[in-house]
Amino acid sequence: MAKHIIAVYPGSFDPVTNGHLDIIERAVPIFDRIIVAVGENLSKKPLFTVDERMAILKKILKRYRNIEVDSFSGLLITFARTKRASVIVRGLRAVSDYDYEFQLALTNRMLDHRIETIFIMTRGRYSFLSSGIAKEIAKNGGDVRKLVPATVERVLKEKFRDRA
Repeated sequence: MAKHIIAVYPGSFDPVTNGHLDIIERAVPIFDRIIVAVGENLSKKPLFTVDERMAILKKILKRYRNIEVDSFSGLLITFARTKRASVIVRGLRAVSDYDYEFQLALTNRMLDHRIETIFIMTRGRYSFLSSGIAKEIAKNGGDVRKLVPATVERVLKEKFRDRA
């Protein structure tokens, strides 16, 4: 009997970038179901609320039938267990990401050895890209069309226009 593989792709997605989408699009054919999980990190001051980030992701990802968007706070491993996920997907941009991600993966494995972490390298053209870079460029009136989906470009412009 074939195993139904559920993966969780966690992140702050504040906002979602083309780099995030690259990871998601490449994970789609690998897993039966992917839960894109918006993390509620209380130590960060996000530009968008969790609900706004979820709404943006749902709009962008609606064409994928095997993707669900959800949110979580607390331990990722606990969230993954409640969703019956057997895999956590993490994106890597550069070697500098690896040390941190490696520590997280080993910690999650210690907390629950049944849940594997799978790393997907982003394409080279996104290796420099982060949500923070996209926000900084947008905040200063720069062109973010190559960095984020059109939906995100619009909401970034609105958000920074409202703050001006």
